[in-house]
Amino acid sequence: MKLTPFSAGFGALCGMLLMVSAQAADPDSPVGKWKTIDKDSGKPKSIVQITENNGVLTGKIVELLEGANEKTCSKCEGDLKDKPLVGMKIVWDLKKEGDEWTGGKIFNPADGGTYDSKAKVIDGGKTLEVTGKWMFISKQQQWQRVN
Repeated sequence: MKLTPFSAGFGALCGMLLMVSAQAADPDSPVGKWKTIDKDSGKPKSIVQITENNGVLTGKIVELLEGANEKTCSKCEGDLKDKPLVGMKIVWDLKKEGDEWTGGKIFNPADGGTYDSKAKVIDGGKTLEVTGKWMFISKQQQWQRVN
């Protein structure tokens, strides 16, 4: 069988997709889509897509849900002021340390603040416990995995 550049590239693409699918299916991995919940109303607010590149996690908003009060970042400053929330990076630089991902940052569009962050997959992979910390104050959210 003769490989053409197309078939070789297609094979490589299929291999990469299988790796990503296998990684996303790992219940101990935070890679995948997560539903955020509004702490005040208890309603689902957004879907965040977490990806991993070279051992570093990044997350961005890929969808707004019924519980989202705003569609743009009105509390943001600088270049992010009034930018759409969909597509906005809100988690970055998390690196694996034991059973947690630490040393990263999380951005909260609701107040325009950036905080130190860590995350941990719990509940058999169904929940991502995300913590934001500023000085001595920390807040925790539990995001639900989206299949």
